[in-house]
Order: sequence, then structure tokens, then C-alpha cells
Amino acid sequence: QVQLVESGGGLVQAGGPLRLSCAASGSTVSITPRGWYRQAPGKQRELVATLSGGGAADYADSVKGRFTISRDNDKNTLYLQMNSLKPEDTAVYYCNVRRFVGRWNDYWGQGTQVTVSS
Repeated sequence: QVQLVESGGGLVQAGGPLRLSCAASGSTVSITPRGWYRQAPGKQRELVATLSGGGAADYADSVKGRFTISRDNDKNTLYLQMNSLKPEDTAVYYCNVRRFVGRWNDYWGQGTQVTVSS
């Protein structure tokens, strides 16, 4: 099994930065980091950013140019650098990884709250 812990969230003024981390532990062999999602009150969970095994990143249009996804495979950690934050970025942010054990299994953390004040 894989355990994920997101951290780095908090309260920040509009325009400010935050750096989110997602640390994986447990059965980390054969895990593949997938990306970050977020869920705002009253809305569906949405994709924020993904990072492929080849290093290619993709972003939601709403965050493109402001957020940067990266990873440190040696530390089994996924990052999301968030700059120029807007009030509409307020949400609970979740990281997602996959692990192949006969089939692909998805794992999620408990999330970290990001609140952006105007």
C-alpha cells in the first residue's frame, strides 16, 4: 500500500506564492506520480497539473503560466509551485500517484487546504 501526505497549504494573500509537497511512503516501489487535483466548495474535483514519466508537464488552462509541477524521485515527493495566486484558486489540493501490482491502482492523500484572500 501507498500512503500520501500533502503539505504546504495555508492562507495567503492574492498574488502570493505557496509550494505544495506530496510525500509518498509505504510500498513505493513501482509507483508513478501522476499529478495534482483540487476541489473547491460546490465544485467537482478538477485536474490542476500532470507530469508524465518522460517529464512532460500539462496544466489546466486556469493555472497555466502560474503553477509549476515537479518531482524528486529519490525522495518520492511531488511538488506544486503556485505563484500569483488568485481567490479562485481556493480549494483543497490533492496529489495522485499510481502503482502497478498486476493492474494500475490509484492513491490519494487527504489533501491540503489552500485559501487565497482578496
